[in-house]
This record gives sequence, structure tokens and C-alpha cells, in this order.
Amino acid sequence: MLPVSNPTSPERLLKKSRTPDKTTTDTDQKISFNSVGNSSANRSASIAASRSHCTWLILSLLCLQLLLFLTLRSIAFPSRRSPGNFPSPAVSVSVSSIESLFTSDEPLLTSDESLPTRTRSEPDDSGRCERGRVFVYDMPKIFNEVILQECDNLNPWSSRCDALSNDGFGKEATSLKGVIPDDLVPSWFWTDQFVSEIIFHNRILNHRCRTYDPESATAFYIPFYAGLAVGQYLWSNYAAADRDRHCKMMTEWVREQPYWNRSNGWDHFITMGRITWDFRRTKDEDWGSNCIYIPGMRNITRLLIERNSWDHFDVGVPYPTGFHPRSDSDVVKWQDFVRNRRRETLFCFAGAPRAGIQNDFRGLLLDHCKESQGACRTVDCTGGKCSNGSSAILETFLGSDFCLQPRGDSFTRRSIFDCMLAGSIPVFFWRRTAYMQYQWFLPNEPGSYSVYIDRNEVKNGTTSIKEVLERFSKEDVRRMREKVIELIPNLVYAKSLNGLETFKDAFDVALDGVFRRFKEQENWYKWR
Repeated sequence: MLPVSNPTSPERLLKKSRTPDKTTTDTDQKISFNSVGNSSANRSASIAASRSHCTWLILSLLCLQLLLFLTLRSIAFPSRRSPGNFPSPAVSVSVSSIESLFTSDEPLLTSDESLPTRTRSEPDDSGRCERGRVFVYDMPKIFNEVILQECDNLNPWSSRCDALSNDGFGKEATSLKGVIPDDLVPSWFWTDQFVSEIIFHNRILNHRCRTYDPESATAFYIPFYAGLAVGQYLWSNYAAADRDRHCKMMTEWVREQPYWNRSNGWDHFITMGRITWDFRRTKDEDWGSNCIYIPGMRNITRLLIERNSWDHFDVGVPYPTGFHPRSDSDVVKWQDFVRNRRRETLFCFAGAPRAGIQNDFRGLLLDHCKESQGACRTVDCTGGKCSNGSSAILETFLGSDFCLQPRGDSFTRRSIFDCMLAGSIPVFFWRRTAYMQYQWFLPNEPGSYSVYIDRNEVKNGTTSIKEVLERFSKEDVRRMREKVIELIPNLVYAKSLNGLETFKDAFDVALDGVFRRFKEQENWYKWR
């Protein structure tokens, strides 16, 4: 818990000193008024004496300050602990009792990479924190670290430990050798689509604008792994109380913090690594948890891979993909690779029909591909074969000018970002699939990087996807592809804990957006 404001703090003493005591002020005024009746000679002498005394007093104070300054410079103060000395969470933590689960310890680090050397108390002098600083709550381990340690139990069908390894990036994608340049293979992983909570937490712990002083913070980050916590309870007929438990405990803990109470949470934010609908249950028998509706969550800005387009506090962030550049050089090499890639197919689709769904749109798209006479290439994703990407998907996107992007199980799908990462131009059929989701990351002109086709015209047969795409000239395709390639840095999550040198990745764009939002809300909008 953060320290409660001290009644004798410098801020309070300063405020008190600026409010003079009424009795003292009245007395001073009376003395000053009564002295008017004195003789002019006495008054002149008094003024001269006062000026002399003031002069000596000022000189004495200046000398004292100089002496104090020289003395302090010679004293060697003990340095405070550097973030680089914090233990790594890779070290297993013994959980022998319920008390130990709630023992708050040092912040998590999940990499052996060295951290910035400045101490906790030293301010950032890079001049790049004009937007603000972020304070990270040091929460009890049960809200993050213990969840990772239980990776074998986070999925009712199989272990999630491989998916959560390598700081959340997953297993290395060594099988891509031969598909992509060899020197870029180390930047590729089989990354799970639900790991943004881990990625954001690791990056924010090492961010140059992180502050250890909550008084100087513009934003407060809540490192709770909401998506991973609820994921294990979404199946197997768990009760609503099971699905709500972690989130309820988190809000109770956060609402006890003084900086939460100061703002009622409007300057707090959290990453929730699933779609918003997994946290919006309204009835006990329905899907998901009711986390977003729990008291205390209303004012928190929530970073999700799919947002509710009508909820101001939901912000859509890119799904994690398999490419995690280590440096600017990786980004530039990848951009050059996809820019110069030879593409022999007009359009493609990676997906599977939804069995049991009448007039399934995905099935309709597969039919369009079959009828395209070689202009379309498909990847069969039946049985979850494409959940974390595959070499077949990447090769298909790399070889196609356009990629069809219908809605997934919800309005969005990870394939949008896999497609754009490969330099393929996305074709959307629902505006909520991207245009109303990722406003912080995508241009305001959808036509500059994508194609929109009315799904109803496809359904009733009045529009041919192939004919629509064939109308674009080579120059149109080149221009749109160049825009997609330009966006790539903003859509991926860098492997470096300190981010990229000059490019802003998805994490940087998201944090900048949070700072901008909180500054705006400070001026015009607060929930009461």
C-alpha cells in the first residue's frame, strides 16, 4: 500500500505557512496603525534601524545557505537500490500459505537483460517524458506472478507454460528458417494471442518514464493479469463466483490505495489480454466474468485486443503477433523484405468455416476462393491449427496482394495483424473489425491501407470479391502496401525491454495514448 499523506509533509507545511494566523495578522495591523501617531523624527530613526537590521539579516541568511551548501556537497549519501538489482521472477517463489500469496515483494522482471542504471530517486533527464510519468503498483503476487506459476492449470485441455515462456513471447519460431531471412529468425516466436498483459507489464517496469514517486505520476498502472486469471474458469461449468473472484479481489485491493481514492480511478489503467466481451457478463449463467461491471472498474482505462466501440474506457490495442523486433534494424530489414516480396496471388483467406452456423460468412468466403480460378489462396485452420500462427499462414500472406478479414469469433481476429505484418492489404467486411477498434494505431483514412466490401452485397451475390480487387491498379496496390508497411512498427511488440531506438512499437503508441487521454480528462472530463 502506498504511504498515506503525512500531515507534516512539506506540502502541507507550505500550505499552512501561506495561510497567516488571523490573530497575529490583526495584531500586526493594530501595531502598525498605532505607530502613525509617533513623531516624524522617531519614525525616520525607526525606518533606518529597520533597514539596517534587514540588510544584516539578509546577508546572514545568504552566508548560512552558502555554508550549508558546501557542507552537504562533502557528505556521501548512501545510494538507493537500482531497479536493475530486483530479483527475476524466473526464480520460483514458494507459496506455502495463503498469507504468502498476498505478500507484496519487488516488481517482476522476466528477462536477464540489464535495466537502466539510474536509481529510483533519480529523475529521468532524457527530456522524453513531456507527456507524463507512470507509477506501477507493487501488487500482491497472486494477481500476476502466481498466475504465471500456475501455467499448467490455465487451460482445461493442455499446459500453457510453453505459450507463456520467453517473457510471454512463447517458443522460438525456428521452423521459419528458409521462409524469412535467416538473420530475422531470432525475432520470431510462436506467440499466443492472449499474452498482452505479460508483455505490457514487462515493458512498463523498464520504461524510461516510470516513476517510483506516485506524487509525480500522470498515470497509475495496475499489473493484474485479468485475462489469464479468468481464462481457466471460462469452461468446465465453473460458477460465476469463480470467474469473478480474481477481479473482485483486485478492485478491493486497488480501492484501498490513496492515489486511487484521490481520483476515483480516472487516472488508472490496466491491460486485459482478452476481448472485452469476456469481462462483460450481466447474468450468472452467461459467458465470462463481470469484471468490467464490478464497482471500481468504471473509470479505469482498459487496454484490450477488442473493445466495446461504445465504451469510452475501452481502448483497442493490437493482437500480439509472432514478430518481436530486437532493434530498429530488424524493423527496417523486415519492411524491405515484405516490400520486395514477389506476390503471385491476388487475394487469400486463412480460416475455417463455422460448423452449425447457418449462412456462415467464412464458408461463403471459402466458396469465393474456390471460384476465383487461381486468384485466391486458402489456408485451412480447422481444429485451431492457426491459433498462434504457422509458416503456411505467413507464406500465404507474403505471397498475396490482399487478405480477406471477416470477423472472427467476435468482431476482431488476430489474423488482421498477421496479414498486415506480411505486407498484405486487409479486406474488411465489418467496420467494427478494425476501423472502430484500433484508432490509436491505424490511420483515419481507411482507404489508405485497406479495402472495405459490404458483406451483404457478397451474401446476396451482387458483388464479386475478385472483381472488386481486380479494379485496383498496380499503382493503387503499391500505394496501399507502402502504407501498410509504414504501419508495421506501430503494430508489433518489440523484444527489447527498453523498446526500439527510434521507432515506436505498439506498446509505445498505447502508453502515449494513455498519457494524452489522462491529460485531456484532467481538463474536461472526470466521473464523480
